[in-house]
Amino acid sequence: MTPAAGRPAAVDLDDLAEPRFGDEVRPVLELMARAGRDVVLEPDALLAAAVEQAGGLTDFGPMDFVERLDVLCRAMREEGGFGDGGIFAQQQLLIGLLKNRLLIEDLVRRHPEILDEPVIAPIIICGLPRTGTTHLHNLLAADPALRAIPYWESREPVLDPTEAAAVAAGAPDPRLARTEQALWLVNAAMPHFVRMHEMTVDHAHEEIQLLAIDFSTMLFETSAPMPTWRDYYHAHDQTSSYRYLRKVLQVLQWLRPGAGGRTRWVLKSPQHIEQFPVLLRVFPDATFLVTHRDPVTVTTSMATMLAYSARTGRDRVDVHGIGHYWADRLERMLRSCVADRDLLPPDQTLDVRFHEFMADDLAMLRRVYEVAGQPFDEPAQAAVTRFLREHPRGRHGSVRYRPEQVGLDRAERRKALAFYSDRFGVPAET
Repeated sequence: MTPAAGRPAAVDLDDLAEPRFGDEVRPVLELMARAGRDVVLEPDALLAAAVEQAGGLTDFGPMDFVERLDVLCRAMREEGGFGDGGIFAQQQLLIGLLKNRLLIEDLVRRHPEILDEPVIAPIIICGLPRTGTTHLHNLLAADPALRAIPYWESREPVLDPTEAAAVAAGAPDPRLARTEQALWLVNAAMPHFVRMHEMTVDHAHEEIQLLAIDFSTMLFETSAPMPTWRDYYHAHDQTSSYRYLRKVLQVLQWLRPGAGGRTRWVLKSPQHIEQFPVLLRVFPDATFLVTHRDPVTVTTSMATMLAYSARTGRDRVDVHGIGHYWADRLERMLRSCVADRDLLPPDQTLDVRFHEFMADDLAMLRRVYEVAGQPFDEPAQAAVTRFLREHPRGRHGSVRYRPEQVGLDRAERRKALAFYSDRFGVPAET
């Protein structure tokens, strides 16, 4: 696809280590910092706050997650390097996830038939960020026959009964306004983030937010390098947490069975690339789309993006520390991908190479539909064509990514990651 006319010029992010903020966002960050000064990230306090916010509900379902929450809290306190505002943000995130869990368990208790909902043959995108996963996800989500998770729904899968009753009576869904408010802060504090990953209230979002409800996901690492959490996560089988994800998908299907008539899920998360055996156990009939791109480019751009997004949680960002952490983390993930890729059933799996996808996205999409056994019929083609017309790639501009900016050596990373590039025939990018 050709760049859209009037595309903004590329930018250099020159304030990664010492962030600069506009006047409109400083008061909000200062308010968060004041609110975070007395916060202590401890499971008991978080559980109690969630119970209060959920109107007194107390059933969290299986309680094995509490050990994980405890490890996570310790890692956030001791390794996260958060300022007061960052501690407040993490507290709010964790309370929100616990509240979501209470509401999910309450709904399933009242409607056990939810667990009979079939989750049939999802299409699962397994690839690191910056490998074309978002573009592929968006194209598939545009199809009226397929179903993706909108961002507002990923943040709050279930409304509390009072709000649900009001919405049923015709009131607007308050989750949309709350998501809009959260995105205001993202866009105000990180005005160039849209160049890396556009976020809107209803864009197709990753289910990593749903995995977080069981407190076992790499999502938490994206807020700060936390080796203790990383090692704990790696040491434990993730099958039960992916089964909890399946349960949440059943809840969403039951709540919105008529979501555009869509019944087949399109899922996406970077952590899937190191969870192929688990995915097969939980979603054995899935179609797996494994995306590939030059791993040096991927490492550089992801480390840059995470260094940029770290600004709201700390006064000074250890840019090189983030770069080194994610160079190691992504290498581990790619080694898992190489080791386990052949476990995926050949007739249910497609390797999507970035350079081929970008050269002809529609041709690649047709290959995806063929492998998935999904009709690429006239409504699907029309919807995808409309999405491409209305969302030209690069319309917000781009960011210049430089390995040395995040403490990486291109030649060293090229050599270290050759095992992956050679295995999947991924060409180097300059």
